[in-house]
Amino acid sequence: MFLTLNGQTIHAATGAVPLANRSEPLVVLVHGAGMDRTVWSHQTRFLAHHGFRALAVDLPGHGRSDGPPLTSIEDLALWVAALAEYFDQPLHLVGHSMGALIALHAAGHHQESVASLGLLGVAVAMPVHPELLAAAQDNDPKAAALMASWGLGSLQHVGENPTPGLSMVGGVQALIESSPAGVLATDLATCSVYDQAVMAAENTQCPVTMFLGSGDKMTPRRAAQPLIDSFVTKPAVNDIADCGHMMMMEKPNEIRQGLLAHLNQML
Repeated sequence: MFLTLNGQTIHAATGAVPLANRSEPLVVLVHGAGMDRTVWSHQTRFLAHHGFRALAVDLPGHGRSDGPPLTSIEDLALWVAALAEYFDQPLHLVGHSMGALIALHAAGHHQESVASLGLLGVAVAMPVHPELLAAAQDNDPKAAALMASWGLGSLQHVGENPTPGLSMVGGVQALIESSPAGVLATDLATCSVYDQAVMAAENTQCPVTMFLGSGDKMTPRRAAQPLIDSFVTKPAVNDIADCGHMMMMEKPNEIRQGLLAHLNQML
């Protein structure tokens, strides 16, 4: 579907189910750096057929949404708050990586806009390796290759994929390569300078569930612990075994079921 927000055309996937039933909670899924709504393909349709309205958004400048991309987590969180105002209700936010920082900041600073948080592949800080950032700034295909390599767990490097016959490494790399020039570099720089995660967690009042991959090299479990300790109400933490950073693609069923359990608590 398409909608107009802040004067821009925004695209989102709904799991092929219209958002007509306002009695169902609205779940907004927010992708990470250099990606788009398609990373949530395993979860969007599932949630849309299990009692929720699901909206996997293309952030500004990503996927089929108008650009340019926003350049700070704070501005992206404000964009999410505008989305809640557009739908005239608080959102159940689910975010991955950069999307998790956006969702977290929205919950901490726009509390009336957020009903609950599901945070995947998140850490108290997300510094970016200089080699990766330099490649992204040069629009070098090496950046996508590095992200696919570092972002996926070891099993995915030897062929495991919930979608038979496809290479997950190749799929992730192709997705990142498809983003417009400069978008990945903007996103990575945005993540690298964000330093308000602890404050946002301390200000968060809604229920929180976190999903952390045991083999995540980009946001390892130890980097999430200070964030876990900062929430006033202890979050639920799901440790996903044999999983890297791209967990909604690597372990789609575990994430589907974990999100469903998290969201059902709010019904």
